[in-house]
Amino acid sequence: MKRRQFITLLGGAAAAWSIPARAQQLALPVIGFLSPISANGASLFLDGYRQGLKEIGFIDGQNVKIEYRWADGDYGRLPTLAAELIKMRVAVLTTMGDAAYAAKAAQSGSLDRDVVPIVFGLGDDPVATGLVTSLNRPGDHITGVTSFGHALGSKKLELLRQLVPATKLGLLVNPNQVGLTEVKEIEQAARSLGLETKILHGRNTDEIENAFEIIIADRIDGLIVTVDTFLYAQSRKLGSLAAHYSVPAIASLRAFAAAGGLMSYNGSVRHAVVQQGIYTGRILKGERAADLPVQLPTKYDLIINLKSARALNLDLPPGLSALADEVIE
Repeated sequence: MKRRQFITLLGGAAAAWSIPARAQQLALPVIGFLSPISANGASLFLDGYRQGLKEIGFIDGQNVKIEYRWADGDYGRLPTLAAELIKMRVAVLTTMGDAAYAAKAAQSGSLDRDVVPIVFGLGDDPVATGLVTSLNRPGDHITGVTSFGHALGSKKLELLRQLVPATKLGLLVNPNQVGLTEVKEIEQAARSLGLETKILHGRNTDEIENAFEIIIADRIDGLIVTVDTFLYAQSRKLGSLAAHYSVPAIASLRAFAAAGGLMSYNGSVRHAVVQQGIYTGRILKGERAADLPVQLPTKYDLIINLKSARALNLDLPPGLSALADEVIE
């Protein structure tokens, strides 16, 4: 056989082999992943989500493909990104935080056969915000997991007050979020205790740093970081700033306390996103989102940084120490 004939034959064989390989890759079910934050801030969520998918038999790049869209903290981009994923006809659309509302709104008015099922991860009460009909039977091609973090505002206030003799508290809030139910709850609880509250905006890193300067200038006694996906992603930065400015503060994630913040309290976010991955896999296997009840937290974690408490000259009450799931020395 001549050399040119051999090369032609070999090239034809390679092309024939690549066609089914390419077809198999194209046949992979596609998951849309919509997030209000950037990929850099989402490692906690992504790791848990991928673990959940793996537990139910799906691995990105092997038997499923994940198409990511990141709003990079600009919540106003979420409707456009949601519409983009829906137009791609992804098999399932999974969302972080307020992205769930954009995903649902993007399909409003669509015929049932055209609606992409949504699996959300949320801090809100999804019934109160109208995202689902009920927790047990969510309906409308949508289900997911909630930490009910927005319902923990008064508890955070109570925990902080056990350590800090405060009369004036700051509430760090991302004003871009859909609902501000936690803020209202904290303000109501604070008024009943005769405490003053001040809203501090934290929709970007500049506002977060400015908030701590305001806390010092206004002699605010302590800080509650409210539930929000962007603020979750800034947990380490927030903990470092709280330690730097000597501000007694409570947030939601352990990363905040580990970075120097005084306390964190929330349902297990790691557990929630693992369940979100499992639900996505169950829908890929044929279950209907509307038939899967919204998953609720089974455990709440209280983390206290004892080193930070000492630096703030705060004594840790024995009762509070006993309640803590972890005390960071």
